[in-house]
Amino acid sequence: MTVPAAPITHPDITHGVEVAPRRARPRGRAMDGIVEGWLRGHTVLVYLFLYVPILIVVIFSFNATNRRVTQWEGFSLRWYESVLHDTVVQAALFNSFRVAIATAIIATVVGTMAALGLGRAPRWFRGPFEALTFISIIVPEIVIALSTLVFYSTSFDAIYQLFHVRFKLGYETIVGAHALFNISLVLLLVRARLSGMDRTHVEASYDLYGTPWRTFWQITFPQLLPAIVAGFLLSFTFSFDDYVITFFVYGAGLTTLPLYIFSSIRQGVTPATNAIAAIMLLITLTVLVVGQFLVWRNARRAGQRGAQASVAGMIAEQSG
Repeated sequence: MTVPAAPITHPDITHGVEVAPRRARPRGRAMDGIVEGWLRGHTVLVYLFLYVPILIVVIFSFNATNRRVTQWEGFSLRWYESVLHDTVVQAALFNSFRVAIATAIIATVVGTMAALGLGRAPRWFRGPFEALTFISIIVPEIVIALSTLVFYSTSFDAIYQLFHVRFKLGYETIVGAHALFNISLVLLLVRARLSGMDRTHVEASYDLYGTPWRTFWQITFPQLLPAIVAGFLLSFTFSFDDYVITFFVYGAGLTTLPLYIFSSIRQGVTPATNAIAAIMLLITLTVLVVGQFLVWRNARRAGQRGAQASVAGMIAEQSG
């Protein structure tokens, strides 16, 4: 006959021993949580402040109203149809495209060549030019516009007095003024990429008797391509939507899309104006997406990831 086992009792080990009270949460950690929550909320407010007005413009560009632009009367594409069939808007859009593409090409080519030249220059020569490049970036845009206009006027007068050839403000002067600013931007981006580039592959190419031209196209250029693409995209965007410089140096009979918008809003904002702004936004985003695809494909071929595989991360990395 088996006797049931008695339950095992454990002695009260806490008897006569003082249990430490539970520590309260440090006040510093509580303050960190409050500060972190405030920073997150502030970030959300900043992004809302940046993008909600753009979203409102896009939404009201589909408004079917004929009167007040802020009075919603239904969804309609009539204003896009009206804008796209307007010959004045078509001419302004075409001029903006011509100016932006020409500016981006000139700024990218000249800025890249200048960056490569400064990379080979001695320090005493490179320092002042880099300082002048930074100064040209921080100079107010209206100062650049006014100084460019004065330069064009005096130069054209001098050429007319010497050679009796008269030049006028127009397409070429706009491209030249836009390129003047964007060249410095491309130069800084390419110089930042060039300074962080691995030179071992270039030296290995020279050791294997590679010509400078072949070394550049097969080794240097692929590594500089992300910065070159970033400079081209920024140059195109800045030139496409520029108003201040364009207003000072444009000629008679030549109107870009920003000039048309600013002249039309003097009579009040209409859904047609919102439609033009939405079209400009669509063009800018399309250029960014195409550039993103090209950079992603190049990064995939080179086996790169992270910042080098996106335009935004690439621009942030080059600017930092």
